[in-house]
Amino acid sequence: MLENTRHHSLIAWQRADDLFIKLHPLTLKHFPLFEKFELGSQLRRAAYSVPANIVEGFARRSRKSRLHFLNIAESSLAEAGYCIHAAYRLGYVSAELRDELDREIKAVGAPLAGLVRSTKTGLTLSAIGIVFLLVAVVWCAA
Repeated sequence: MLENTRHHSLIAWQRADDLFIKLHPLTLKHFPLFEKFELGSQLRRAAYSVPANIVEGFARRSRKSRLHFLNIAESSLAEAGYCIHAAYRLGYVSAELRDELDREIKAVGAPLAGLVRSTKTGLTLSAIGIVFLLVAVVWCAA
């Protein structure tokens, strides 16, 4: 039933969802016990926030509101990337795993940036349309 919602067809959401599903158990298995509730928890929350904010953005009716949630998703993706960097520096993940996760983060970021760009373009076109309409009204009234 939920498989028919708008966000399911988005590559950005699909990849972000896959990334979260991969990172969640990784933090529980690879991180030391004390980090499961610190860095591990932060990484899980950041990774969860990416697809969740894409979903919330696409549930919104206005483009401005949608853009707000897509920007949060981008920020959360950057945060997840930093958490992975920190985990590598602390010795919790190998260089190979870090590189693999970095590639996956970039694979989420590219289509997500495209969504942001297309949403901004839609806002710009809407604004141009409103200005054109106002000019036409003023011109007709004169």
